[in-house]
Amino acid sequence: MSAASPATEGRAPVWRRLVRLYAGLALYGASSGLQLRAGLGLAPWDVLNQGVARHTGISIGTASITIGALVLLAWVPLRQRPGLGTVSNVLLVGLSMDATLSLTPQPHSLWVRIPLLAFAVALSGAATGLYISARFGTGPRDGLMTGLHRRTGRSIRLVRTAIEVTVLVTGFALGGSAGAGTVLYALGIGPLAQFFLRRFGGAAAVGPSAVVARGRGARRAILPR
Repeated sequence: MSAASPATEGRAPVWRRLVRLYAGLALYGASSGLQLRAGLGLAPWDVLNQGVARHTGISIGTASITIGALVLLAWVPLRQRPGLGTVSNVLLVGLSMDATLSLTPQPHSLWVRIPLLAFAVALSGAATGLYISARFGTGPRDGLMTGLHRRTGRSIRLVRTAIEVTVLVTGFALGGSAGAGTVLYALGIGPLAQFFLRRFGGAAAVGPSAVVARGRGARRAILPR
């Protein structure tokens, strides 16, 4: 499959973009559920989701929806405007995660858990490419990042790192699972997202869903969280 050109993506019918949006969000939630089933460490926001779920008795998917909605409220003072993809993100990722957990058993052998972890991270990258290439707005957590970047004048890298570290530490303190999978996700999701963005959306996908780090010439794709 060749990467789509910007001109081709710009003429893509709305129904095709909607398919990409909702397929990407559903797969992203599924990838989070599979990473949890691998039991080797979660992405930072899922560490927080799991920690909150353990202390409240709600499912991790419901925790994801609740936290996403609270983060979306933080957009108001930051003057961020949500899109269809933003609102859909809040609801669908958590629902898909819970559905995946209800349908998949818990593996015990490392020979199963390690490949499952690798597959989950790769699936997350593919889902990211689908979701962003639809161009219906960023996820609530990325809107928080870009909003803080604009309001504080701090670099995207610094703001993103501060948010991720705060979320990870808080989630771990609440009993969330951090481990090798957390490190693998942190190192792998960026390159994977960039690869699948090019495959699914080409340059057109890197429009409102990307931030250019000025001064270094590096383009950072915003992930759908």
